[in-house]
Amino acid sequence: MRKFTARIIIGIFFLIILMTSDIVTATDMRANNIAAQKNKNALMEKARMDAEMARKEAEESTNRILSDRNDLKKAISELKQQNLRLEKENQNLEYNLTQLANKENNLTAQLEEVDSVVKELVGFVRAGAKDLDALIDQSLQSSFAPNRGSLLKFLTNESKFPGMDDIHQMFELLFDEIKKSGEVRIENGPLVNRAGEDVSGKILLIGNFTAAYRIPKETGFLIYSDKSRRFFALSKLPPSRITKKIKQYMSGNSEDVPIDISRGAALRQLTHRLSLLDQIKKGGPIVWPILGIGLIALAIIIERLVYLFRSKMDSDNLMNQIHTLALDQAWEKCKEACSPYLKKPVPRILFAGINCCMHTNREDMENVVQEAILREVPRLERFLSTLGMLAAIAPLLGLLGTVTGMINTFQMITYYGTGDPRMMSGGISEALVTTMLGLSVAIPIMLCHTFLSRRVETVIGEMEEKAVSFINTVFKIRNGH
Repeated sequence: MRKFTARIIIGIFFLIILMTSDIVTATDMRANNIAAQKNKNALMEKARMDAEMARKEAEESTNRILSDRNDLKKAISELKQQNLRLEKENQNLEYNLTQLANKENNLTAQLEEVDSVVKELVGFVRAGAKDLDALIDQSLQSSFAPNRGSLLKFLTNESKFPGMDDIHQMFELLFDEIKKSGEVRIENGPLVNRAGEDVSGKILLIGNFTAAYRIPKETGFLIYSDKSRRFFALSKLPPSRITKKIKQYMSGNSEDVPIDISRGAALRQLTHRLSLLDQIKKGGPIVWPILGIGLIALAIIIERLVYLFRSKMDSDNLMNQIHTLALDQAWEKCKEACSPYLKKPVPRILFAGINCCMHTNREDMENVVQEAILREVPRLERFLSTLGMLAAIAPLLGLLGTVTGMINTFQMITYYGTGDPRMMSGGISEALVTTMLGLSVAIPIMLCHTFLSRRVETVIGEMEEKAVSFINTVFKIRNGH
């Protein structure tokens, strides 16, 4: 429409120009009028054509605009419907998003709970694997299976996650250990003997407590090393009675066998136990005088026991014989009855009384018998005073050794301080060993001295009793009773 109006205006403008041009050029009016008329007609035709064209274009433009308007309205309507649909979809998506967010939160909470439970279970599994690994390392059964428990190293690794198969294998290993730890069996296997050589022999396993071995030349206990998973022979052989028990059990001839319930601790103490000779060597020079006293006392005790044993006899029976013969005044026969026993004190006392009973009074006879008893007393009490003196000296020497040992200890402390207790152990050991040895010697000596003294007193009392009885018998006969 605008293009059409513009063309009309342009045509009118040219027309006015032409008309103005005709007025100005009045000199050539006719020619110009004709030319103007032609131009006018041409312009009019052109204007008409332009107007027609403009009209058509305007109509087309109007139709196109109307068509575009309808299309736009339709498009707007569709866009509005699409917008409504998108809004609904958006609302649905927002609702779904909210639901998914809630579900995600719930799943996250569940995941965290499950994860905490799983971590706790994995922690229990790893802790159990560590405990089982320590148990397997210390188990005597592992000596026969070097790779036993390798799975446990995997389970204790923090970067590894244990699976159900691993857990099942761990439980199988645990139950296998429980089963074998309750068994007593004999296996042929390697061991390190006391000379440090690798040998093979019969190994007796008593659960996880004790292991014993038997090789051609010796039988003893084994110590298990959990570092190398090997058996080592105890450096000292057990006493012969224990060795015999082990041999009999391994041969099937006995139903009992020694066992160390401390799982080797008591056996290790056996290797550090010192013999009496080793303890004596650690006692220093004072132990030798104490041992000398012990030997001297032992010799005296043996000699006195032998003497007193030989002096023992049935004096009541002899006294009855003499009493019967004395009633008949058969004094020679009384002497003959005493003659076989003159090496014993009681018969000697009676023999001395028989020799003087025929021509002496009671007082003289008592003096003779008392003199004979006094002669026997030194023989009976011989070395008893020496034995008592030795019993007193032995603990004094032990005390002397204690003092010298403590002096050595304090000298070590003065030179080296108290940083290393092993440097002081020598002096302390010397002090304790001499005290122990002195008391060990003195106590038996005192007991034997008391026993021998009581025995001597018994013999002396027996001599006096029999002497008085004989004198009374003699003088009863003399007095006619």
